[in-house]
Amino acid sequence: MGRPVISAFADEYSPAFAEQCEGLSRLGIGYIEIRNADGKSIASMTEEETDRLGGILACRGIKVSSIGSPLGKIRITAGAGDIEEHMKKAERVFSAASKLGASRVRIFSFYIPAGEDKGAYADRVALLLNRFCDMADRRGLTLCHENEAGIYGESPEECEELLDRLEGRVSAVFDMGNFVLCGYEPMQAYELLRPRIDYFHIKDALFAGAVVPPGRGEARIKDILDDYAKRSGTDFFVTLEPHLQTFAGLNALSDRHFDNPYRFADCREAFEAAAACLREML
Repeated sequence: MGRPVISAFADEYSPAFAEQCEGLSRLGIGYIEIRNADGKSIASMTEEETDRLGGILACRGIKVSSIGSPLGKIRITAGAGDIEEHMKKAERVFSAASKLGASRVRIFSFYIPAGEDKGAYADRVALLLNRFCDMADRRGLTLCHENEAGIYGESPEECEELLDRLEGRVSAVFDMGNFVLCGYEPMQAYELLRPRIDYFHIKDALFAGAVVPPGRGEARIKDILDDYAKRSGTDFFVTLEPHLQTFAGLNALSDRHFDNPYRFADCREAFEAAAACLREML
C-alpha cells in the first residue's frame, strides 16, 4: 500500500521564491513543484537563476517533486517559428529539471481551435509530444500530461487515447478539479486513467463552476486518493494546487455563475487553508 507525499505549487503562497520555501518549511511540506519564481516562469530562467533556486532549496532542505512547466500550452496551429521557439523552451525546462534534481516534468497537449474536430490534429499533437519525449529521454526525465480545458487531452477519453498513442512515453498527472470544471465525473475519469497515473494535482471544484478548498467540492479527492493508495505499491506525490486566491480568475472561466462562499484575505491565507484541508483529508 502506498502513501501520498505532499508537494505544492508554492507560487500560490508567494511570488518570491525564498518566501515560497519559507512557507513550505513552516507548513511542514518537504517538496515543491516549481512553476514560477520571483516573477518568472521556470521555462524562462537562465542557468544562473536556476542555480540560485537550487541554493535556496538546499538551505531549506526542500526537494523538487516535479517541474510545473508550460510546455504544450500553445496553439497546435502555431507557425513553425513559434513551435521551434517552444522546443527551445523545452530544452531550458529539461535542463532546469536536471539541475534541480526533478525527475518529472508536467506538460500539456496543445490548444485545439474551438469547434474543430480534435481528431484532425491527433497526428500533429503526437508528433510534437514525441519531440518533447526525445529531449526528456536524453536526461532520464518522466513527462506527465495534465488534463485541462481546451487542450487535446481535456476529457478522460481524450487523455486515454493520447497516452495510448504515445505508447507509454508519457504518464498522467491527474487533476480531478480540472475534470470537474470541464464537466466530467472525476471518479469515472480516475477509473479510466488509473493505470497511467504518476501523481496528482490537488484542486477541488464544484460542477457549478467554482474552485473551492480541497475536500469541500465535488472532485472526490479523498475517495480517489484512498483508492489509489490501496492499489499502489509505492508512495506517490500529491501536489497542492488550490487556485483559491492567486488564480481567482478560474471561477470566471465559464458561464456557470456561482457565489463562492470561500473567500480569503490574501494568497497566504488561502494557501494555508488549502494545506490544512488537505492534511485533514489525508
